[in-house]
Amino acid sequence: MAITRREWLAMSGALIAAPLWPHLVMAEAVTGNAAAPVRGGVLNVHLGSEQRILNPSLRASTGVYIVTSKIIESLVDLDADGKVVPQLATSWESSPDGKTVTFKLREGVKWHDGKPFTSADVQYNALELWKKHLNFSTGLQQNLEAVDTPDDHTAVFRYSRPIPEDLLLRALADLGYVVPRHVYEGTNVLENPANTAPIGTGPFRFVEYQRGQYIIAERNPDYWREGEPYLDRIVWRIITDKSAATAALETGQVQLSAYSQLTLADLDRLSSNPDFEVTSKGSEANQFFNTVEFNFRRKEIADVRVRRAIAHAIDVPFFIENFLYGQGKPATGIIPSSSAKFYPPNSKQPYPFDRERAEALLDEAGYPRDGKGERFTLKLVQIPNGEDVPLFATFIQQSLAEVGIKVEIANHDYAGALHAVYTSYDFDIATGWNQYRGDPHVSTTVWVRSGSPAGSPWTNQYGWQSDKVDQLVDDAASEIDPEKRRALYVELVEQVNEEFPLWFAVEREFFSVVSKKVGNDHNVARWPSSSWHDTWIAK
Repeated sequence: MAITRREWLAMSGALIAAPLWPHLVMAEAVTGNAAAPVRGGVLNVHLGSEQRILNPSLRASTGVYIVTSKIIESLVDLDADGKVVPQLATSWESSPDGKTVTFKLREGVKWHDGKPFTSADVQYNALELWKKHLNFSTGLQQNLEAVDTPDDHTAVFRYSRPIPEDLLLRALADLGYVVPRHVYEGTNVLENPANTAPIGTGPFRFVEYQRGQYIIAERNPDYWREGEPYLDRIVWRIITDKSAATAALETGQVQLSAYSQLTLADLDRLSSNPDFEVTSKGSEANQFFNTVEFNFRRKEIADVRVRRAIAHAIDVPFFIENFLYGQGKPATGIIPSSSAKFYPPNSKQPYPFDRERAEALLDEAGYPRDGKGERFTLKLVQIPNGEDVPLFATFIQQSLAEVGIKVEIANHDYAGALHAVYTSYDFDIATGWNQYRGDPHVSTTVWVRSGSPAGSPWTNQYGWQSDKVDQLVDDAASEIDPEKRRALYVELVEQVNEEFPLWFAVEREFFSVVSKKVGNDHNVARWPSSSWHDTWIAK
């Protein structure tokens, strides 16, 4: 039976009755404690899901970054304005043809086991981890041919095709983490014990990981930034129940929950609590989408008319208004409107809500309703990144029922959902998140370009390939003229919207909840994924 708008309103209850987060501190506001830093203390952080790997050189994800970016460092980071700044690399220079990039590395840096950090570590990571295994980096580094090490503090990256310097540098903030060569070389890197007991160069040293309970890191006394870090220790408390996580914040057991890990209702309520800041500031470099992925191994899904019908059947503005507190906007392609450099002008939703058009496309594709009013059944796997994912999955299920498609939702834990979608391909459609990291080639085009290693999460594992899309992705990634590169991405968005191998449905922002006892928080554009070397907490 068709569900009405009134019934949807009743189902969403408090979400619809609530105000649209009037107390939130948005990205342009000022956050953080302006008082002088205090040395010592423990920062307790909410971690909403179990992590099976803690190596950002092998797995790019916020769940990994929020822990190990404090332990393991990347070559570069971002400042408050999103500008690339030095970290393990102190300077860089590209050749005129764009095929060689030379990095000067920081001297006097030690691994947590006391051995020196050198260019050999960078060489190993780039060729053996970033190029071969790191989910978003395999595409980025596909043209990397060699990394020369003329001395211990120089690494020369050599590419077969040009690579724009701004692309590479922006990417390396997320995809340039370095782990010790002497720990990984000669081992099965995917099974190395250091993947869950990380060794890095960062301001904090790994202490302990108790599955399902906590991860602990303590101050690194040999850290290269003199006088830092300020904190004695960071404890990430694994709290998968969102209500329990909110209670832990309100009782002082944790002081921070980042990356929108709480319920939408609790984010709204805490925004008026004087003890906390609820803010999108510090996450400007990590915009995200609600996604729908399609498995082309299913014959119905392989028909573009069916995929377009699915999109036409789903009222995205209604979902945003009534389930997301109005926090989001309908997406128009794989590049968000926040990306001023690359967003195509005059963009519109490619397949806006139109139930009659959805019905017509399904009939045209040869899938009429049967005697029960059903056309076929799909299995939907939800990747539980946040509360909105199961909400969207249920909304998809109800919406597609209106056009005769029965949807069965398969529930897994986070790791199980990733395996089902990206390794065993046990799904017909899937919904989760994609993060946009400032440049389309950093973590977005890998969703449409073929050739990613089998099983790599958040990459093209759909059984779909397009020569034209592959060519556009490759050309844009090696075009060093900014205007020509922008034009290629405009064409890429048009082509992806036409072929429609996946659907980026909703543009979103991340929100953090942080105690006002915490200082120097959210002061860079990817703060939850930064090192927290200057973060402190009032006693």
